Amino acid sequence: MDPEQQIQSQCQTNDLASSAQAEGPADPSSTSSPAPARPRRPQRSPRVEGSFEVSELRPPESAEAQPLSSSSQPSELSVDHGHEHKLLGHAAVSRSHMAMRAASLPQTPSYRPPLSDAPLQPQRALSVAGTADTQTQLLEDFRVHIITWNVGSAMPPEDITSLLGLNVGDGNTDMYIIGLQEVNSMINKRLKDVLFTDQWSEVCIDALSPFGYVLVTSQRMQGMLLLVFSKYFHLPFLRGIQTQTTRTGLGGIWGNKGGVSARMNVFGHSICFLNCHLPAHMENSDQRMEDFESILQQQQFEVQAATGVLDHDVVFWFGDLNFRIEDLDMQVVKAAIDSNKLSTLWEKDQLNIAKDSETVLEGFHEGPLKFPPTYKFDVGTDTYDTSGKKRKPAWTDRILWRLRPMAPVSTSASKRSSFSGLSSRTSVSQHFYRSHTEYTISDHKPVSSMFTLQFPCKADMPLVMLSVEDEWREVSDAVAKFKVAPNFPRSSWDWIGLYKVGFKHHKDYVTYVWAKQEESDFLRQEHEVIFTEEELPKDSGDFILGYYSNNMSSIVGVTEPFQIQLPVSSAAGLSPSDSSDFTSDDELKKSDSCDSEEQQSSSWSSRRARELTADPHEPHAKLSSAPSSSSRSSDAPVAAEDTSNSAQPEEP
Repeated sequence: MDPEQQIQSQCQTNDLASSAQAEGPADPSSTSSPAPARPRRPQRSPRVEGSFEVSELRPPESAEAQPLSSSSQPSELSVDHGHEHKLLGHAAVSRSHMAMRAASLPQTPSYRPPLSDAPLQPQRALSVAGTADTQTQLLEDFRVHIITWNVGSAMPPEDITSLLGLNVGDGNTDMYIIGLQEVNSMINKRLKDVLFTDQWSEVCIDALSPFGYVLVTSQRMQGMLLLVFSKYFHLPFLRGIQTQTTRTGLGGIWGNKGGVSARMNVFGHSICFLNCHLPAHMENSDQRMEDFESILQQQQFEVQAATGVLDHDVVFWFGDLNFRIEDLDMQVVKAAIDSNKLSTLWEKDQLNIAKDSETVLEGFHEGPLKFPPTYKFDVGTDTYDTSGKKRKPAWTDRILWRLRPMAPVSTSASKRSSFSGLSSRTSVSQHFYRSHTEYTISDHKPVSSMFTLQFPCKADMPLVMLSVEDEWREVSDAVAKFKVAPNFPRSSWDWIGLYKVGFKHHKDYVTYVWAKQEESDFLRQEHEVIFTEEELPKDSGDFILGYYSNNMSSIVGVTEPFQIQLPVSSAAGLSPSDSSDFTSDDELKKSDSCDSEEQQSSSWSSRRARELTADPHEPHAKLSSAPSSSSRSSDAPVAAEDTSNSAQPEEP
């Protein structure tokens, strides 16, 4: 019986039993063999050019602490909420077995050219922190690029390369966070976005996936959209992913204003990304603060350590916050902008004023506003509002961050306890904070910022360790072996997807096999799945395997890239019924070019109808009624909208 028929007949009766069985711990013997160390990435490039630094004063208890790095430049804004520690040096680690093949993904140029006399460093150096009575810990550098943009219901531009920094980056950005406001949410447009991928998500996915970034999660609330992307090899270490939405428009009824958020644990550290669109107009500063507090109160997550937004180790708050410049009239503001004396406007900025008086803003940091106000422009120009309303320029679009305060350490505590907070210490450095005036499709300019989070790794081993042969040259090579961690909650609805390097999201697989759990699996140290000849792709290339956990709704294990190059006879020898599932790309393009727009729309509608009626346990609804898992999935998922998280299997 094929997987679809099995699901349809057993999903109601076997799901609870399967879940209960999956939640049981694996046999401890499965961990008897030492697990390989988590792979590290190549050496990072020098500091980001044009960044700045301001060090925050440490509490008296840690006054004797050494600086994080003796080579720190006075050009980088850094906030470190931690305890006393010593910098022992840098430890070079072996080349990552997860490193991508040189030809697999395009590489972006570095921020600055490497020095000609610099020693060759093919791998990234990691800071080592520890003491005589504590184990040495590696400090992980995790780079996050955040973008906020009120797009004013405009269509996305064809090229967002400069907005994403792909033309100047060094390829070491680990995660992209994109928060949009006022995405077109007219009824006819929203209906289309529900059925298919919205155009903004599609543009971002298409721009980032060739560089190895995978869509981790997304959340849509009317015109608000939040997208989270990560390098694919980080996916096993992004856990507890949840999203929330809060409506504040029309007294909490309408979702044109409010907040959408995504939280997750990154290498064991909790991080929350909050995208907000607050009330407009100069006189509504108090209402903006009330709405922000309401968002913080209403957004609660189903996790033990960080149920609220401010309970997370790090919070990034961004969006069209709509704060204005008080007191000064239009001529004074424009004169300060024209003369590049922006600092004279800072003290009149409503958000800066609120940070001095609002308790809820305690601990939030923001870099200097060295870019011109980002609102309001005549669409299609770099000219501030010339309409009858003549809105005063303002920094409405902002990016802030906050670190969870650490409990102070008693001076009378023992030496060991004085370092008890070392594993929880996290520092955030901001490399740049800028606007992008070259984009003129909206009356707002987009704003971006890049941060480096530095923290000791709490979770440095994947929950599932996958292993495959370096090359699949014969059908018999198509075997995947995996081991699971003792505390991993397996499910019979887990599956292993075969992805081409550069895949877009977890549903963008070429084929998949179920990773079903049998009773005898509890006694096994290593499990195995086999891809049949009918399931294998006929085209050659670089691929990876990813283990998708139904209970965790995320990929919890990946392999390094490997090659598939099967003999031509294997693909040519397929039966007519099998080969019908292997339509070539050329044939698809030829067929698409012959179809009219009306035919395509009809095809998309019928495809979506089949997806909506498919069983929710299936990894992704197929276009064909046949159960062959080699059928291609859709290009991108539809962003989740205003739905609460649950433990039920994902709706495709």
